Amino acid sequence: MADRVHPRDSPPVSGEAPTVSSQEDAVVPKPPPPPPSEKPVPPPGTYVIQIPKDQVYRVPPPENARRYDQYTRRKHRRCRCCCCFCWFIGLIFILVVLLGIAAGVLYLVFRPEAPHYTINQIAIRGINLTSPSSTAAILPEFDVTVKADNPNDKIGIHYETDSSAEIFYNDARLCNGALPAFYQPSNNVTVFTTVLRGNGIELRNEDQKALLQAQTKREVPLTVRLRAPVKIKVGLVKTWKITVKVDCDVTVNELTAQAKIVSKHCNYKVDLW
Repeated sequence: MADRVHPRDSPPVSGEAPTVSSQEDAVVPKPPPPPPSEKPVPPPGTYVIQIPKDQVYRVPPPENARRYDQYTRRKHRRCRCCCCFCWFIGLIFILVVLLGIAAGVLYLVFRPEAPHYTINQIAIRGINLTSPSSTAAILPEFDVTVKADNPNDKIGIHYETDSSAEIFYNDARLCNGALPAFYQPSNNVTVFTTVLRGNGIELRNEDQKALLQAQTKREVPLTVRLRAPVKIKVGLVKTWKITVKVDCDVTVNELTAQAKIVSKHCNYKVDLW
């Protein structure tokens, strides 16, 4: 019996298409990108509508018209506030510059100099320290002579009321009073005496003992504090009240009417407001 022969490569049956592997099905060639000079081609299934520029209107839809109106008003308000703030800052800057120029001109014209103050003499009464154990109240009285020097050529000084003067030993206030009110012209040296009194001053034992020891050494340290409100007169113009503060460290040889000043040092400052 004859053997059958099965050919390896048999032709496909008519009507059947050749099959393709799954890997070949997954790889789909992409169209090449358009050149940069050409317009991009829309993908298939879409269309492009072209509208002339003169028919494009920037008007919000009716449902957003009110919101758009509020937004534009708010924007205009912010712009106005920014403009007002800039104008305000500019005016302040101009005023500061003008004030600086005026101050410079006044300084060049009047050449102001600070007045000088010192203590010329102190006479003491009413302090009798017989024993460090004594606790009796004392009634001290100080006659303080003050020298005020105004070296300015075109500036006068008005010394107003409501002034104060005090004398301390350490932290204990011995007496207080006020300074006289007067006018000091330019290039003037005025010497005045003011009386300061203490009523029922009770010193602590340690302070009384220290005073006795200081008097024995003939070096009694005192502190004189003066506060005087003044007004500066420049021509016909007066300034506001300016407070002059004078602090003097004075050392006397004894606590009597014949007391002499051994040493003194005064410093002062001015409060413009």
